[in-house]
Amino acid sequence: MALGSLRAQLPPWQPSPGHTQVPIWPGAVPDAEPLAGPENATSMVTDSLVAGKPWMQVTNVLQPTMTVYSPQGKNTGAAVVVFPGGGYQILAMDLEGTEVADWLTSKGITCVLLKYRVPFSGPSYDKRVQREVLPKAPTALEDAQRTVGLVRLHAAEWHIDPHKIGVLGFSAGGHLVADISTHFEKRSYPAVDAADQESCRPDFAVAVYPGHLASWPGKPDDKFELNPDIATHITKQTPPTFLLQAEDDNVDGIDQSLVYYIGLKNAGVPVEMHLFAQGGHAFGLRPTKLPITDWPQLVEKWLRTIGITSN
Repeated sequence: MALGSLRAQLPPWQPSPGHTQVPIWPGAVPDAEPLAGPENATSMVTDSLVAGKPWMQVTNVLQPTMTVYSPQGKNTGAAVVVFPGGGYQILAMDLEGTEVADWLTSKGITCVLLKYRVPFSGPSYDKRVQREVLPKAPTALEDAQRTVGLVRLHAAEWHIDPHKIGVLGFSAGGHLVADISTHFEKRSYPAVDAADQESCRPDFAVAVYPGHLASWPGKPDDKFELNPDIATHITKQTPPTFLLQAEDDNVDGIDQSLVYYIGLKNAGVPVEMHLFAQGGHAFGLRPTKLPITDWPQLVEKWLRTIGITSN
């Protein structure tokens, strides 16, 4: 997701009234990196509208947080940790965050919105050197693993079934979905407390227009292959996965989903993939005339088929 050049500066991001973002680390954040500029810099992007509307971006996240949104009406017991996208540079906090929470909670699913560390917290394109780079430490993955462990630790308190905790991410957040789906047997950081003794394996995973799965530093452009860091960690324990992408996605092309689909299929992991002719990139949940924007209904049906929900 490109950084918009026209931005209306806003106060640091806060969830809607009645919700509180909570730091996921009780003390020092592991592998903390200094930031250039104000923390939690928040702005409204007005020059790359989505469905005719602006969207909010947050960057310079040093202290990652999670915000729990309880289900409306009947509680299915399922929970989803949501990873907004933004190229591991920024986070699209409304388009791929709070708007997702509104949808999930309306279906009786607890949403846990993760504001993970950016920038350069995962594989990303660095304009300064004009190539794909890897972070010094996988801090976005650390934040994701920690959050899933926290959700499982508090499952009873939050009225969640500990065996129905999934992840959903967009673009770079889609890569983070694959990352935690294949890197859950061992934490990427030293254990802090009881949350880190809980499993951080998601029970299901949804990656929407994922990136960084068919690209990595030094990869030849003509090589149709899954990122080795993901490929070498896929096992039969990798959770059932739902993939969605548009064929005209000019940011993260369909090879991203295709190579991951093949890797999962070859490992015997249940996987469902939907490719649409049109849709581009970073459309979130905002409805348009294009069929791809009906994708939430496909996810709802898929969750029923794999036994996560019954309604």
